[in-house]
Amino acid sequence: MPRVPKAEAGQAGPSREQSMAYDPDQDPEERRGLRKDYRVLQGRFDDSNKDQEPVKAEDVLETVEKANELFDKVKGTSEATMDSNLLLKASMKSAMLARNMKSGGGAFDVDDFVSKLITFMGGRRNADMHENDNDDDDETYDDDEDDDGTPLDWERIGWKAMAKSRRAPAMDFMLGPLSIETKKRNVTKRAKLEKNIEDQKKPQNITEDDIQRSEHETTKNVSTLEDLLQGLGQINLFRFIINPNDFGQSVENMFYLSFLIRDGKCALDLDNGEPIIFLSEPPSADDYEGGLSKQQMVMELDMATWERAIEVFGIREPTIPQRTKEKTRIGNKWYG
Repeated sequence: MPRVPKAEAGQAGPSREQSMAYDPDQDPEERRGLRKDYRVLQGRFDDSNKDQEPVKAEDVLETVEKANELFDKVKGTSEATMDSNLLLKASMKSAMLARNMKSGGGAFDVDDFVSKLITFMGGRRNADMHENDNDDDDETYDDDEDDDGTPLDWERIGWKAMAKSRRAPAMDFMLGPLSIETKKRNVTKRAKLEKNIEDQKKPQNITEDDIQRSEHETTKNVSTLEDLLQGLGQINLFRFIINPNDFGQSVENMFYLSFLIRDGKCALDLDNGEPIIFLSEPPSADDYEGGLSKQQMVMELDMATWERAIEVFGIREPTIPQRTKEKTRIGNKWYG
């Protein structure tokens, strides 16, 4: 790899130009010697060798200078690769040494500071002797007086500090004010919602008698429809259930008729696209064993269909007689 050469001694200005020429026919002995020298230089940065002394900045500089000398003899790609690896390791080691020097160089020595502070405040008679022995003095002083009983001149250090700061000294507490007023939390009471007992509604209680009465009414109407079909024979579905005077009872008629169809007492068939109903014999157990299966059909009867059926089939009178609207008592109330 190209590298900027060192400037010649006594020469000012730019360094001499130098270029590496690739020579595949370089002397093998010379190439082996270059590789050996590069391996020796790379071994200096081998951290796995515990017996090796720590690498210093001077060692890195010396290694780079020797690598520059070896690079002048490099003519092959293998040796150039070893040179690049060596330069990379030297760069990483230099960066590590720079970081360590930066983190350790600015460390604050407390013992040295206290020793010099005591000397400055006149706590020692032989100041000159202590100034020369600061590096060997490991004693610490925790009292306001030195070992010889001389009081420390705090005023002197005070005036020294005032030269660096013009802030007026003020009294303060280390842990805040002596009396602390605790803020009381205002608890707001929410007004309780009072409900009027008279306005409260309870669910209606339906007794067993009410359910039996409703079932009896359904059974009675289903039986009425069966008796009517017995006398009519085959009839159009809409002519039978539609009540032109009452849409609600038309829906009820459809509901009651569905029980007859479910039990197999009534059959529904299409005759030229017209729905026809008539009484039939309910299927027996043998019929179901023979492969007969029940089928379901959902039929929608809304107001529009009801009006259309009256118009198409010309229904003027209901086939099923108009039922009197009876009031049904459920709980304590009556419903029509």
